[in-house]
Amino acid sequence: MYIKGEWWREAAVLFSFAVMIAGITRLLFIAPIIVEGDSMNPTLMDQDRVIMNKSSYWLSEPERFDVIVFHASKERDYIKRIIGLPGDTLYYRDDTLYVNNKAVPEPFLEPLKNEYDPELITQDFTLEQTTGSVVIPQGYVFVLGDNRRHSLDSRIIGLVRKDDIVGEAAFTYWPLLQPRHSEGERE
Repeated sequence: MYIKGEWWREAAVLFSFAVMIAGITRLLFIAPIIVEGDSMNPTLMDQDRVIMNKSSYWLSEPERFDVIVFHASKERDYIKRIIGLPGDTLYYRDDTLYVNNKAVPEPFLEPLKNEYDPELITQDFTLEQTTGSVVIPQGYVFVLGDNRRHSLDSRIIGLVRKDDIVGEAAFTYWPLLQPRHSEGERE
């Protein structure tokens, strides 16, 4: 039974507790982000709202084709797709990704390939031409935007340190709830 005027204290404590839990969750586990630009089209569009899972790599390593958010500079974070992992060699020839001298399909690029056919989506390059490394060193990944013609990615900014990865893009919540991966997209 509440004493007259005491109910607000309990409400204030519950509200404070809820705000604290939300703050801790946002700080440690998830964060909303807004995609800026067209570098991840058609997977992510400009102004899409995405939930980023900050805890994705606490107990596991990044995987090929994960879409990650990373610190590109002190002022700016980028969202790109991991293409190369530590120990990999990679190159593109005739619009085909080769990792460790094996062709690797990229099903997430099919909509662009249909749009640009017969033009190339990804111009030919080697890891050494773009980064100066023959093999991706430990502690680094190679990233590309899905819209290869309009992406500021590892071909220009170089390899991304794993320590600079903030988290993995889990799903788009606006404009619609959309899963980030469909079955078979991962290697």
